[in-house]
Amino acid sequence: MTAPRKRSRRAVAIPLGMATATALTFLPNVSASAAETSAPQALTAAPGTVTADATSLSYVVNVRAGHGVSSAVKKAIAQAGGTIVTSYDQIGVIVVHSANADFAKTVRRVRGVDSAGATRNAPLPAQSTTDVGTPKALTSEEMESAQAVDGQDPLEPLQWDLPAIQADKAHEKTLGSPKVTVAVIDTGVDDTHPDIAPNFDRDASVNCVTGKPDTTDGAWRPSAAESPHGTHVAGEIAGAKNGVGITGVAPGVKVAGIKVSTTGGYFYTESVVCGFVWAAEHHVDITNNSYYTDPWYFNCSDDPDQKALVDAITRASRYAEKKGTVNVAAAGNESYDLAADSITDPVSPNDGTPSDRVIDPSKCFDIPTQLPGVVTVASTGAKGIKSSFSNYGLGVVDVAAPGGDSTRYQTPAPPATSGLILGPLPGGTWGYMAGTSMATPHVAGVAALIKSTHPHAPAALVKALLYAEADATPCTDPYDIDSDGKVDAVCEGTKNRNGFYGWGTVNALAAVTK
Repeated sequence: MTAPRKRSRRAVAIPLGMATATALTFLPNVSASAAETSAPQALTAAPGTVTADATSLSYVVNVRAGHGVSSAVKKAIAQAGGTIVTSYDQIGVIVVHSANADFAKTVRRVRGVDSAGATRNAPLPAQSTTDVGTPKALTSEEMESAQAVDGQDPLEPLQWDLPAIQADKAHEKTLGSPKVTVAVIDTGVDDTHPDIAPNFDRDASVNCVTGKPDTTDGAWRPSAAESPHGTHVAGEIAGAKNGVGITGVAPGVKVAGIKVSTTGGYFYTESVVCGFVWAAEHHVDITNNSYYTDPWYFNCSDDPDQKALVDAITRASRYAEKKGTVNVAAAGNESYDLAADSITDPVSPNDGTPSDRVIDPSKCFDIPTQLPGVVTVASTGAKGIKSSFSNYGLGVVDVAAPGGDSTRYQTPAPPATSGLILGPLPGGTWGYMAGTSMATPHVAGVAALIKSTHPHAPAALVKALLYAEADATPCTDPYDIDSDGKVDAVCEGTKNRNGFYGWGTVNALAAVTK
């Protein structure tokens, strides 16, 4: 496939009654996406934004951390035609806009600059869409047919994913602590949704789309035209157990929205850097990252522009972890073996002219997924085996969790009827989605329960407990998800650690009892 890709390859949304986009057919080793790009537009001034002309690109310039931007570097940036948008001195990352096509090359030669590169190919602001397909909106008939028992929220019987990780049993002991906050770095969160409002942390929420925090009230919310992705993720993590709708994995913890995707659905480096730094500075305990950073699916260290993007987000994510934040990220939906010798990437740059390129995933990184210290999550379906779409890789995947799959591949036990994951949608409704996007919030939720049980545990210990308490899940061998007699993926490793499930499938009950 050589067309630009719709921007959340982490969410595989499958429609039943068309609520937001096109359907994905679940076939092993087939990625589903196409892109919509609009004509470049001039950036319009708004609270917290910086104006730029229609030919400007955004750049990150990485310098020595902790010392501020030197006068020499400031002067060099200006002489190269750059305008500083903001700088994160604590990690040495400067966000710059420039219409000079040679800006990065010029600034890289300046003393004191470690790396510099364009964060995008399309002029500000880029336009595209974020989701692959559309959530399957829950019908009134389906809502009425859900027969909740005592102690369950009305739609909980349809959530096969909760008992799959013993979250229902965990809730009998604790719902998690309101002193723990999980930030959803994503497309925005509708904090007015009845499943999210009781647990929403406004103080830890922000809009980081320009690379600079916008704290305007409600700036973290998606518009009606934007993806419901972040709202769905937030509900999976901390949907309140309040007699309404669904139940989250950790329904007693707080959830925040850090909006980092453009209206068109791109997650650019400056936005992601802003998100991690904001989380670190606002004492967020866990971040959920169900995306990859645009425009490159894999960022290669031998390319100076791409290297700068890796440098910037590595600094930001490490800074957050040093501040006590556990960063959890989705492995992706292309059935790639991330531990292979080579992978063909047909979609990069997704905001320019993509072409097939063969990359070495040990040198070209999906960020933040493959960054040091980040918990990498693979997806499982209702039968507990790797989802047909989920990326995998020995030594890359850390844990697995329910992210859904085609119902015909992995059919849940009654009373659940769909093999997808049920969650809230903006506007007070609910719908099904699937993808490693949906697996990641299950892990973030379990990490939040661990933090609730061990409130003084540093990030490294929370991660260690997450891995140690996971249920060892042996390789699925042979893996023939569509039963056509052909092996669709090969799992390497042992029962205790392998390429499909990492250290195992996360266990919410163990998180609150061990």
